[in-house]
Amino acid sequence: MAKARIHITLKQGVLDPQGKAVRHALDSLGFQGVEQVRMGKLVEIDLADGPRGEQEAQVRDMCERLLANTVIEEYTFEIA
Repeated sequence: MAKARIHITLKQGVLDPQGKAVRHALDSLGFQGVEQVRMGKLVEIDLADGPRGEQEAQVRDMCERLLANTVIEEYTFEIA
């Protein structure tokens, strides 16, 4: 069995209100020097054994069709 780890983040230039709220919260907790926080998602999927190319194509299709909003988000993944 293989495990796909997908990292989804907002594209640069897209407003990140959650990241901004976390940055302010860190500041109020005394963490100085944090200039910017960008929030994202981590998705882990267990895949059936198969050819690596087919697994990569399947994960890419999952991201494009469901997991990431490709208008405002970008994604990277690795399969281990």
